[in-house]
Amino acid sequence: MEVKEYLSNAEDSMQLAVEYLEETLSHIRAGKASPKLLDGIRVDYYGSQAPISNVANVSVPDARTIAITPWEKSMFKEIEKAIINSELGITPENNGEVIRLSIPPLTEDRRKALVKQSKGEAENAKVSVRNARREAIDGLKKEIKKGLSEDVEKDAENDVQKLHDKYMKKIDAVFAEKEKEILTV
Repeated sequence: MEVKEYLSNAEDSMQLAVEYLEETLSHIRAGKASPKLLDGIRVDYYGSQAPISNVANVSVPDARTIAITPWEKSMFKEIEKAIINSELGITPENNGEVIRLSIPPLTEDRRKALVKQSKGEAENAKVSVRNARREAIDGLKKEIKKGLSEDVEKDAENDVQKLHDKYMKKIDAVFAEKEKEILTV
């Protein structure tokens, strides 16, 4: 029973690392407009910090534009201020009805920097997967002292290694897809 628990915990940790990587990479701008670019930006809404999507309608009318339509006129200034102060690097345009964000095409240097940032995120995910593998193997070795046979422990170690390899491939695939997206002009 303990062996299955270690394998299950390791797989859960590895899966979470991949999901976190996918989520993180979705926030990296690849030259295309996406409402997810605004997910990390918070605005002051009656004394509390709220995501832009909670105070406005966010849409993508075309590949290079994000349109934000606040539900309350008083939110225009707050949303603009939050976008300007964010790391997005885009100046909002306000016509009194809609706030527009024009996503500029990426320069070659910016593309390389984004690929490098994405690679760093992928590497962090790989470290998490390796840590999950190490924790599972350490736990299995402790189980030998509690009476688990060495053969069962070795088989379980092999299973943990197979899980590790599977999730490393997933991370490489997620990164390769993001790299292709960033480098596609």
